[in-house]
Amino acid sequence: MDLESIKAQILSMPEVTAWPELSDLLRRAGSQPSMDWTLPLTACQAVGGDPSYADPAAAAIICMQISIILVDDMLDEDPRGEHLRLGYGRTANLAFALQSAAFYAIGRADIPADRRAAAMSSLASMALATARGQDLDVDSSGGEERYWQVVRAKSTPFYGAALHIGALLGGAEHETAVSLRDLGILVGEVVQIHDDLQDAFQAPAKPDWKRPSNNLAILYAITAEHPDKAQLIELIAKVEDPQALHEAQQILIRCGAVSYCAYHLIRRQRKAQQLLDRISLPNPEPIMDLLSKQTKPLATLMEKAGVD
Repeated sequence: MDLESIKAQILSMPEVTAWPELSDLLRRAGSQPSMDWTLPLTACQAVGGDPSYADPAAAAIICMQISIILVDDMLDEDPRGEHLRLGYGRTANLAFALQSAAFYAIGRADIPADRRAAAMSSLASMALATARGQDLDVDSSGGEERYWQVVRAKSTPFYGAALHIGALLGGAEHETAVSLRDLGILVGEVVQIHDDLQDAFQAPAKPDWKRPSNNLAILYAITAEHPDKAQLIELIAKVEDPQALHEAQQILIRCGAVSYCAYHLIRRQRKAQQLLDRISLPNPEPIMDLLSKQTKPLATLMEKAGVD
């Protein structure tokens, strides 16, 4: 997959070409490509499709992910968000435009009409579910049940749709494409937990510390009973101080929050492997490689955090 070529296809859309802020945003985002952008190719290859068939799906996934990030950054009040440079109104318009571009990419794909319709439906379902999840995420109260409700609405539909659409464009049967969508949902949960751990251990403090119910590691640490619970709650109010942040991060390790996240990661990785074993794929290696890559971030993070 030539991501530069796919990015050029997006930039060639007439509306994008005529919108300097949108073109500039896409160019800057494209300078740091995400591995998520290759998910449609992974599914397409797994079902035996020509890799070039995945290009429209990749273009749609690129646009959709950038759109989601723009909105997430505004909701999280992320200090690195585009809204601080462009303003909330313009950033909201860009996010809306990128979602529209995602549908345009699928709509002009040279594929059979029934597969185009199925891919458009999958993309629409993902966009609607993600919007619902982002709305749920505005309310940062609640316990772990609420956390998983938000994750399954906001984080997992993107990964499920990326594999589902890639499989559809690759020529997969309906049942196979749906199974890959289900596997993508598990991948999305794994990615979310990895993100939570990485955000919890970054410095300076990430916005997650201000909304602890939205981060599985921090949520566990403030709700589970352990000797450092009261101290952690006090430290959370002071995490802008590097020393307070470091002490809070050490409590996450001592109280079992990292181990709890690892437990959930392993459960989902095993479920994904069991699901893959039941899917009949002409070329399962790309999916196997995807699953194996999911284990590396945890090992790296635990080593960095000093966990054996």
